[in-house]
Amino acid sequence: MSDKIYNVLFLCTSNSARSILAEAILDEVGKGRFRAFSAGSQPAGQVSPSALELLQRHRISTEGLRSKDWNEFAGPDAPHLDFVFTVCDKAAGEACPVWPGQPMTAHWGVEDPVAAVGSADEIQRAFSQAFMLLHRRISLFASLPLAKLEGQVLKRELDQIGQSASTQEA
Repeated sequence: MSDKIYNVLFLCTSNSARSILAEAILDEVGKGRFRAFSAGSQPAGQVSPSALELLQRHRISTEGLRSKDWNEFAGPDAPHLDFVFTVCDKAAGEACPVWPGQPMTAHWGVEDPVAAVGSADEIQRAFSQAFMLLHRRISLFASLPLAKLEGQVLKRELDQIGQSASTQEA
């Protein structure tokens, strides 16, 4: 059972920054154990250039990253999903997508760096903070003994990860 590759979908509204960052980070951190995807309920149609630059600075592959609609993962030909994480920030007043079905789900809200205003340095800082928060959460997730955790115990761990590593620490 330890050879299982888990499929993980990260969702946010526009699928231009947060969920894209999460997809790329998990592909890097969880090589061989996870296959990451991302999508949005109202995709922007393009990946934020700032998100791509940030990933490249951290030497994380950006190959194949694109903004896509979550309906791509709802059809009969879509990969079976083991986990679905929403990364949209409820505090910003966004409508988070809800994923129907059987995968284990959790909400890991992150402020949208695309919405950041200010100088170029302030905007870059917002992207860096989102990246660091997602990286910490994904690293915690990837370190879980998933094959040994079941049901509510696993759900509690996933929810705690979403509460940990708050932006105050970033």
